[in-house]
Amino acid sequence: MPGQGPYACGMAEWTPDLEALIAPHVVEPGGLLPALHALQHQVGWVDPSFLRPLAEAFNVSKAEVHGVVSFYKDFRTEPARGRVVQVCRGEACSARGADAVAAALTSLTPHASIEVDDVFCFGNCALGPTIRVGDTLVGGVTSASVVSLIDRASASPGMASPSTAVLGSEPVIVFVPGDAAARSVGADDVAQSIARLPGVRVVRNGSRGLLWCETLVEVVTASGRVAYGPVRVADITSLVDAGFLDGGTHPLRLGDIESHPWLASQQRVTFRRVGVVDPRSTADHEAHGGVVGLRRALAMSSAAIVEEIAASGLRGRGGAAFPAGIKWKTVLDTPGAVKYIVANADEGDSGTFADRMLMEGDPFSLLEGMVIAGIAVGATQGYIYIRSEYPDAIVAMGDAIALAQQAGWVGLDILGSGREFHVHVRVGAGAYICGEETALLESLEGRRGVVRAKPPLPAVHGLFDKPTLVNNVLTLASVPAILAGGAPAYAALGSGRSRGTQVFQLAGNVARGGIVEVPFGITVRELVEQYGGGTISRRPVRTAQIGGPLGAYVPAAQFDLAADYEALAEAGALLGHGGIVVFDDTVDMAAQARFAMSFCAAESCGKCTPCRIGSVRGVELIDKIRAGENREANLAVLEDLCDVMADGSLCAMGGLTPMPVRSALRHFADDFLREPIGRARVPALSPTGHAQEPHEGTMS
Repeated sequence: MPGQGPYACGMAEWTPDLEALIAPHVVEPGGLLPALHALQHQVGWVDPSFLRPLAEAFNVSKAEVHGVVSFYKDFRTEPARGRVVQVCRGEACSARGADAVAAALTSLTPHASIEVDDVFCFGNCALGPTIRVGDTLVGGVTSASVVSLIDRASASPGMASPSTAVLGSEPVIVFVPGDAAARSVGADDVAQSIARLPGVRVVRNGSRGLLWCETLVEVVTASGRVAYGPVRVADITSLVDAGFLDGGTHPLRLGDIESHPWLASQQRVTFRRVGVVDPRSTADHEAHGGVVGLRRALAMSSAAIVEEIAASGLRGRGGAAFPAGIKWKTVLDTPGAVKYIVANADEGDSGTFADRMLMEGDPFSLLEGMVIAGIAVGATQGYIYIRSEYPDAIVAMGDAIALAQQAGWVGLDILGSGREFHVHVRVGAGAYICGEETALLESLEGRRGVVRAKPPLPAVHGLFDKPTLVNNVLTLASVPAILAGGAPAYAALGSGRSRGTQVFQLAGNVARGGIVEVPFGITVRELVEQYGGGTISRRPVRTAQIGGPLGAYVPAAQFDLAADYEALAEAGALLGHGGIVVFDDTVDMAAQARFAMSFCAAESCGKCTPCRIGSVRGVELIDKIRAGENREANLAVLEDLCDVMADGSLCAMGGLTPMPVRSALRHFADDFLREPIGRARVPALSPTGHAQEPHEGTMS
């Protein structure tokens, strides 16, 4: 455990044990980051005295090691002052009352042995506000409940293991999500309580994506999987009395889950198995259509696979929307004895959580997509770069790789074909900029996550200077379905140049947050009002930010826009990773514009001046405008600054930060002409993360 033994008193000394701890990482490419993670886990921090032996071990300068340690937010250089409580301050949690939670925690610090640390996203955006104590997430936190919830999180026993009762002939199978969001609102306790019932086997599946119904319990009956939710431990007795193991009637009964309006109206392709299968069962994966795409790919030439991806119209789902087929062909056509596949799982945008949910709910689909990509472009090594804020996903992918190796899906001889492909998990360290593909590659190589100038492109000179295919998790996870069903079937979905399906994520001040996968063409209004059910505060929707912290604020009056790449771009917005964060009419849009600039200032890699300095000046200008200081002149300067950042930044971090600022200025100019108005709090949330008064709507 971190901070035990001699380290508990704040003493740190380089010892032979620590030398042995980092030894496995010294011999692996780019091993400095994994070594630092190992040291911090063991000691609790990276003491400055460790820099010299680390430099000697990795044959780099002490300054370079210091640069890496100081670049990443996760690495501490001194002991914590108490229990570290991380608070999500991203837009989605902020829209649900995170500011009040943070203020309550800050007031506690003089009187309690805790250290409060702001984090921008945990991927629990539909069930916030969220805190994390250790590796335990707690959703639905309020300023009144935060102290007791910290204590509960500190004593958390961890994820409940599947359990099979020995009584009876065939156990009743009950699915209880092991997804991080479900766990944050008590799914582990529910699973443990149900597992103690005689004749029951509990399976920890992924979340179906109806996050307002978590914990969602599904019972396998002769007529299908009957769902109940949101279930708390206190509900178990009444559920048993109602005969829920036989699908009995109960106020929490939702019926046949496949017929639920939220799911029945979707067309799930990438998420077809999430929530359905046991994510730790290769047999379950295969029984639900897995490995069909991989088997077909093994019978095709590399060029034919790439042509199939191009014909499908698949575009990068990480935000850039670059045609996947073009990127794949570039890597295929680039000579090289060694090539890499990199899965970008550094999903850091507030309001986005689909990558996390897929890795936790259907990890084999990502692995299958990576193997197919490797066959297509001639790569034999793959890396999954997962953000450190996703501990459950890190464990899930590690387990999946081991199971896939046993099944022969990855490794030396894939399904007896003689082809090989190896997959490694790498963990980020709290740097949003590493979601940018070149910064991610720098991090994988064990350096600071600083953006590279392009060209050369990563497809030509990427990881360790070798041709590298970098794709987002959802992009790669879509590939098996394309190969299994054929490119024409996938291309038949969607509209215009936006082909296939999009996994939308509804979050923020929304009554029914979660995952909606539908073909492109749906409107923002349908997503926010029909699926989302409006706001959880029951106040009018004022705006939605689409595409993460670098995305535009779309006013409610424009919600009839199609949620696809071209329609949003024409309106001065972007789809990004498909995250939609909803705000009601109490939101202060000048404050949101200021947040965009301050977020950029905090997360910039620092390489280019427009981003590094421009964002700081942006905060100063907005503060002056709010204070009434030369408003007209400073508004003009702010517009000029946005031009410089958009045109002169090396990457999207600085280049797109002006988008939310300009959209706020364009649609909500009055908010910049008055003093900060603050946010009205949303209704008090229960410890399970649900509004105490249910919201009526068409999807309930």
